[in-house]
Amino acid sequence: MSSKASPAENYCIALQPICNAQWQHVADEMLYRNNQQSDHAQIHCGLTATVRACNTAFYEIGLEALVGQRTLFFNAPRDWLMSPELLPPRSEQIVIEVLESVTVDQPIIQALRQLREQGYRLALDDFVLTPQTRPLLELADIIKVDMLQPLDEASIELYHQHDLQLLAEKVEDMGTFERCQALGFTLFQGYFYARPEVHALSARQRGSNHAAQLQLLNALYNKSPDFQRLAYLLVQDPELCVALIRQANSAAYRRSRAISSIHQALVMLGMQRLQQLVTTLMLARNGPASLLMLPQLLTRAAMCETLARQFSKAAPDEAFTVGIFSLMHVMLGESCEQLLDTLPLSEQIKQAVLQGEGELGRLLRLVIAHEQGRLEHISSELLEQLNRIYLRSHSWATGQLQGL
Repeated sequence: MSSKASPAENYCIALQPICNAQWQHVADEMLYRNNQQSDHAQIHCGLTATVRACNTAFYEIGLEALVGQRTLFFNAPRDWLMSPELLPPRSEQIVIEVLESVTVDQPIIQALRQLREQGYRLALDDFVLTPQTRPLLELADIIKVDMLQPLDEASIELYHQHDLQLLAEKVEDMGTFERCQALGFTLFQGYFYARPEVHALSARQRGSNHAAQLQLLNALYNKSPDFQRLAYLLVQDPELCVALIRQANSAAYRRSRAISSIHQALVMLGMQRLQQLVTTLMLARNGPASLLMLPQLLTRAAMCETLARQFSKAAPDEAFTVGIFSLMHVMLGESCEQLLDTLPLSEQIKQAVLQGEGELGRLLRLVIAHEQGRLEHISSELLEQLNRIYLRSHSWATGQLQGL
């Protein structure tokens, strides 16, 4: 029987998107968590967690593979700020978040000044303005404001006077998003894009034909795919055809000869890759909200596939499909039940998505629990494996989305 994870080891790593006022995915926050006996993050050893997270992100995976050209935010406790280990050389992509728990004194001010001199940007997380913390305004680049707390507009005005960029975190609805915009916030973080308000916004910005998308998905996931019908549906969408051929000829697929037609793409890619590629390209064109969720959707699907391959007898391609359809309804703006009713998926896949049933459902529930940091009762060995699988899956998802 595997041993129980110790408090210092039982942490999870995740990436949470940050967007700008135009809904562009411009940054991510790297989260490391220890959730023993709690639904909230509880870091028992902040220094160890930070060093391990930084090593994994910057050196095992690599910054470009992890977030592409986007900015990466991460939390830093006092001990780490006083002796910052494992900092990557590309300082322009890094924002170091100074936690509200950090005591402000002369040594910490000097440490932050040195980080600024090296080119790293500083964000003040859950900042509370007091005479003791006021000197940090001269060192910071970004102020993170918790929108679930009462908003002090006088402090917001002071931040503007110091020419600080404002990031609204825990934004949970469109009303809050619009209010923050009016107050001069330029960065936004939270689950508001997955709420109904965001679904409506995404639907308003779609350039694709929703009915045609459902027909294409139906043809893609049919048990006996009709390549002639697939080609017929694809050629009705010239932009999708061009994107498909470009992606099929990209370095990621390493073909010995160029693919110059939809028919060649259908034959040479194979159905599983075709499902993944066409679904990704289709969803990527559904507006900014979809682009925010695509990394999460593809990461979840890749994790399900890898777990099926390594730890389960479930078919990896079916596990990938379960991961895709567990979030696709949000991106298409309709109920999960209605979407699945229109598609020729197996009952096992449908029940896994809707009810979390069966072996496929078990894999999906494990992946979602990892995303939400609800793995306090598993062994440290399994958690380490899940962290690695998550980061590799996210790296793969980032690669798939490059250039879309």
